Amino acid sequence: MVQPPAVAVIFFSIRSYPEDDGYEEMSEKMLFLAEKTEGYLGIHSVRDSVTGQGITVSYWSDDASARSFKRLATHVEAQHNGRKKWYSRYEVMVATLERSYEFTSQTL
Repeated sequence: MVQPPAVAVIFFSIRSYPEDDGYEEMSEKMLFLAEKTEGYLGIHSVRDSVTGQGITVSYWSDDASARSFKRLATHVEAQHNGRKKWYSRYEVMVATLERSYEFTSQTL
């Protein structure tokens, strides 16, 4: 669980094509790259395979770390491919995490 204070980068997207076209490979590269970037704290991500809608929230120790990741060459390449072929729409929101708590069922 990510503990505050932290910066959350919320990426909502709608995929434009059902075929992969390099998307999964780039997604794995982005995760690997994020994990190696200073200030990275974690990630949550889901996608609906029927509608193509997805949301990814990455967590960073501060805004400077999140901005640093955004400027990395491989991420710039992913942004370009996202606009050109992978997404029909996306939206990015940046927020400050003020509170965090979790529940885990004892029956798992």
